[in-house]
Amino acid sequence: MNDVTIRPATRTDDDTVWAMLEPVIRNGDTYALPRDMTREAALAYWFAPANAVLLAESAGAVLGTYYLRSNAMGGGDHVCNCGYVTAPTAQGKGIARAMLADSLERARAAGYRAMQYNFVISTNTRAIDIWTRAGFKVVGRLPAAYRHPTQGDVDALVMFRQL
Repeated sequence: MNDVTIRPATRTDDDTVWAMLEPVIRNGDTYALPRDMTREAALAYWFAPANAVLLAESAGAVLGTYYLRSNAMGGGDHVCNCGYVTAPTAQGKGIARAMLADSLERARAAGYRAMQYNFVISTNTRAIDIWTRAGFKVVGRLPAAYRHPTQGDVDALVMFRQL
């Protein structure tokens, strides 16, 4: 999708963000969040004070959301972390790639020198493929670290890229 714009989210976007987060949380196959997480807890997590939260839109429809934050404090605050969710109706249309490109640009502009994903579920092959194509490397593997709801214990990956 070429006509995707990305804008900062506000708390007036709560309903829209929750509509994207809820199916991801309930499925339990891409995020290490409780599958019974409440709306309030999910929105508090996504809109945590340290997070810059953004929305991807096209033709007036919100198609995805992501957050950008420091991965660590102190000596590690030059590395950022992001979380991405694409609306169910927008999957496979380049929205994740657009959000990734935007996040890399915003991270550089904010002075970050690297981006790290801490706990990538190894069965999330679509995301791993997108991130690998964007230059991320698997720098760690946590054996059987995630209890997948249908596949049992699966590995979690740590992925990293210099900016």
